[in-house]
Amino acid sequence: MTDTEKLKLLEALLFSSPGLASVDSLAQAMAVNKKECRQLLDLLKTRLEENHGIRLQKVQDQYQLVTAAEYAPAIEGFLGLEVTTRLSQAALEVLAIIAYKQPSTRPEIDSIRGVNSDGVVRNLLVRGLIQELGRSEAAGRPILYGVTPEFLQHFGLESLEQLPELNLDELLQAKADSVEEEPEILKD
Repeated sequence: MTDTEKLKLLEALLFSSPGLASVDSLAQAMAVNKKECRQLLDLLKTRLEENHGIRLQKVQDQYQLVTAAEYAPAIEGFLGLEVTTRLSQAALEVLAIIAYKQPSTRPEIDSIRGVNSDGVVRNLLVRGLIQELGRSEAAGRPILYGVTPEFLQHFGLESLEQLPELNLDELLQAKADSVEEEPEILKD
């Protein structure tokens, strides 16, 4: 089989896959070794980015074909998708806290946000963007939450290491300092 034929086969396998496909399963289906499969994946990724409206997305060493992000508005309109599928500001805040601080408990999330996050956490669990990781040893043994591979997939990340660098503790301290510096209004 020529490299062009292998590339076409790889594209067909990825297109027909119902979700993420591992390098192992792709290499096995193509009867090539993993190294060659990875090289073909890199080549396919480059070709798709140059000339196509689809992209090869990698999530934790698994791959899938996805539409190019820049065409999302047109695709949503074409498919009649409702804007309500977007995440709310509160959901994005909770996801950011969990992604940067995981594992994280709901009381920690509430403390950082300054509001109750029960409904948002439930919604994110239902959407599969966060998952329960166990229980904390703290008083009351609150549930520990972490992000899922679906979170990475949703945001087009291979791993959490691709998140922008952020020091959550410094931000929280700066927020606390600014609250302390606010002048108090005295009433007569």
